[in-house]
Amino acid sequence: MLIIRYALPIAAALLLILFFSGLPALQCCALPDDAPAGRADRRVTRRDAAFMLLLTAVYAVPAFHALGDTAAPVSFAPMAGESAVLTLESDAVPARLMLYPGVGMGGYTIEYAADGADYVPVLDFSQGHIEVLKWAELYPETQLAPRLVRITCTSGNPWLGELVLLDEAGEPIPVRSSIPELCDEQDTVPAAQSFMNSTYFDEIYHARTAWEHLHGVWPYEISHPPLGKLIMSLGITLFGMTPFGWRFMGTLFGALMLPVLYVFLKKLFGGAAAPTLGTILLASDFMHFTQTRIATIDTYAVFFILLMYLCMYLYLHEESLPALAMSGVFFGLGAASKWTCVYAGAGLAVLWAGHWLLRARRGETRGLFTAFLRNCLFCLLFFVLIPGLIYYLSYIPYGQAGGARPFSAAYTRIVLDNQSFMFNYHVGVVAEHPYSSRWYQWILDIRPILYYLDYYDDGTRSSICAFTNPALCWGGLLSLFVLLYTAIFRRDRKAAFILVAYLAQLVPWMFIRRLTFAYHYFPASAFLVLALCYVFSLMRDNRRSWPVYAVPFTAASLLLFVLFFPALSGSPVDNAQATALMRWLPTWPL
Repeated sequence: MLIIRYALPIAAALLLILFFSGLPALQCCALPDDAPAGRADRRVTRRDAAFMLLLTAVYAVPAFHALGDTAAPVSFAPMAGESAVLTLESDAVPARLMLYPGVGMGGYTIEYAADGADYVPVLDFSQGHIEVLKWAELYPETQLAPRLVRITCTSGNPWLGELVLLDEAGEPIPVRSSIPELCDEQDTVPAAQSFMNSTYFDEIYHARTAWEHLHGVWPYEISHPPLGKLIMSLGITLFGMTPFGWRFMGTLFGALMLPVLYVFLKKLFGGAAAPTLGTILLASDFMHFTQTRIATIDTYAVFFILLMYLCMYLYLHEESLPALAMSGVFFGLGAASKWTCVYAGAGLAVLWAGHWLLRARRGETRGLFTAFLRNCLFCLLFFVLIPGLIYYLSYIPYGQAGGARPFSAAYTRIVLDNQSFMFNYHVGVVAEHPYSSRWYQWILDIRPILYYLDYYDDGTRSSICAFTNPALCWGGLLSLFVLLYTAIFRRDRKAAFILVAYLAQLVPWMFIRRLTFAYHYFPASAFLVLALCYVFSLMRDNRRSWPVYAVPFTAASLLLFVLFFPALSGSPVDNAQATALMRWLPTWPL
């Protein structure tokens, strides 16, 4: 085990040294924009389409595999002030109870009774926000053989999905209930609670809110804009309120990021090699894989960030006004999903302003001021008014739950009040978490976040961690210094573009003092792929032997993904082996 613990980090460090040794002298190397004419063709061809389809399909196999159960209780009963009586249809004695809470919070008392006898309390259960959509395994504090089981809501306004009585063999005891929803899906009970059949980490907020939006219930999670949860609700509509259903759209968007990135790299560097290798780097990134398989909203934000920067690059490179318009539309969709996209919007503004300053510096004086004013009006429409409308209309589920129509004073008040709440919440949140981290830890992969951990009696364990693939994290960070050099001393606009895009996702977090986690680096880490592909392109155009460096580096990233796959996917693995693998740094979780 010690060999694994020390050999892999040392091998990774040696690989980085070897890889960057293939970088030509920057003073005389040809920059990507100066590539030979045969490589300047950046049109997406049928061959590119085939590569994109193949890479996406291959990635989708592990991404959707063991994503979550496709069967779960989907009918929920509102229990506020209610009591339900379950009649046992056999003489079996319940050894344990499996209870599946829906949304809401409150308390229950469960009681037993024989025919005609008084009820005896056997246990209490508190349904807090952590217990939402998560199977609870309960053990009654009695050996009584009941004929009747009564569950009574004693506080709050919770919804309940299912109550299953299990005998000593773990088989469901047949029952009839005065509230049918509590015993109509007894076959969905799992052997034990796990991420496959229950929520984990922030799914307790976002998955339930997606369900609430579908059912006109006032949302519990209002600390982020609604669009991400609305997208998530599409998966629930398709596959039901199941773990697979509430995780489906995030995983789909994670797979769709691959062709988006491929096109982005194609437009940046041309050819097929850099786009293919870069897409493999993203597909093998730990953060991308883990974060798109959990039902949170970060995936949608990163997806729209990539699209808005792709479109902005097309505008800057090709003077395409439709691309500029679409950049603004994607900015609106992203901001309506998560506020981190506003940081990305600031980066777009820097790139747009730099574009006009460069035009002025080149001496384009004739008609430039008029063109600039027209473009300002164009941007006012597509980066302010249309995004504002998208953002405003994303609150329709709030309006439906609050009985307010869009564009009414009541609806507008709901939207404005939520903006105030979100700002005060994120500014004033005070909390601690064992896996929290700061921005300077993200860029060095110092502190991953552990989403899920469960130990089994056979010596194995299941875990889900979120952090950046070390090859991408450390190799991308070193690549940024290459970009910084060429942007300053070679005045390379492509390097400057990637740097601005990356820094727009990272710099704001340097000034934020609230609780933060490694997954906040997800938007910035996507641009590390672009930085590495920039280095690939320098090698490609100056060394015939560039595959000796770029291809093994990408293969190493893929190998690391395979090695760490159990820690990213929740697959059971030997506990001792996992512990040895997950100790590259003392700050990594066991």
